[in-house]
Amino acid sequence: MADLSCKYLGLQLKNPIVVGSSGLTSSLENVKQISQMGAGAVVLKSIFEEQIRFETDKFLQSDKKEMKSWQDTFQQIVSKTEFYYDEAYDYLTNYAREHTLNQYLSLISDAKKEIDIPVIASINCSTSNDWQYFTKRIQEAGADAIELNVYLLPSDFEKSGNDHEKVYFEIIEEVKKYATIPISLKIGYYFSSLSQTALKLSETGIAGLTLFNRPYNPDIDIEHLQVNASNMFSNDNEYMHTLRWVALLAGKLSCDIAASTGIHNHETVIKQILAGADVVHMVSVFYKHHFDILPQIISGVNSWMDQHNFRSISDFKGMLSRKNVQNPATYERVQFLRIFSSVE
Repeated sequence: MADLSCKYLGLQLKNPIVVGSSGLTSSLENVKQISQMGAGAVVLKSIFEEQIRFETDKFLQSDKKEMKSWQDTFQQIVSKTEFYYDEAYDYLTNYAREHTLNQYLSLISDAKKEIDIPVIASINCSTSNDWQYFTKRIQEAGADAIELNVYLLPSDFEKSGNDHEKVYFEIIEEVKKYATIPISLKIGYYFSSLSQTALKLSETGIAGLTLFNRPYNPDIDIEHLQVNASNMFSNDNEYMHTLRWVALLAGKLSCDIAASTGIHNHETVIKQILAGADVVHMVSVFYKHHFDILPQIISGVNSWMDQHNFRSISDFKGMLSRKNVQNPATYERVQFLRIFSSVE
């Protein structure tokens, strides 16, 4: 039987299938099942910058009424109400933040006690403010690595492409000050020069780059005249955009590559590894078939490797990346010309 073990972010994995961050990885019960079904690693559901701010504000709104009443009652006793309120506000802010974070830290520490595969924490952030604090706490909880989930839509007309991309580097710089465990970065594809940006990001000292974050896309209901969310799950033919970029970047970056989006079966897992991915992140397929399909996917990869006499993942990883194929232009525009030149 072939050896599916591999390394990702400096961690030893029994196979290259990583269950990606989603609502399915937010409970200990699911994380345990993910491990039992044979996954190589799991990325916990992201803790969101907006989520922490929202819960903090919600907590404060309910407490402000009580605090105001208390202040009215004792305003003659407390001579420096404004100063007191500032202190109290800071305390409540920190308490609410801790309350949210502590739930996440408990999931990390409990998972580490229950399973034997790497547990990767995920932080969804859009600024460099204060995330070093959360990074440090997550690290102390026992996470094996941290995935920084950064996806900024360049929709601000006042910001240039350089301004937009600068945020990614600022976040990495801040987190690196405090993290001693591996850091990976999950990105979208809205860059003026994706290849150059990916190369520069890989040289910051991160251990891995995940291609790509699946964006939230809106849709329009023409009957009710309102904006709705579009389908949040990928289908099994959406892998090709990622495949192209994995193949183009493989062998060029100074970090590992994880392929994500549209990976629903063992065939696509194999394709992404042939293109040069170190691991794949899978999510949508588990919403459709839950984790019971994992052994089938792993078995499919194993059987294919046996059929082609590959004894290990490294035997075929990157075999069909851009730098190794006979005609590298097949990953670029020439393929477009070849296909559409035959269409009348």
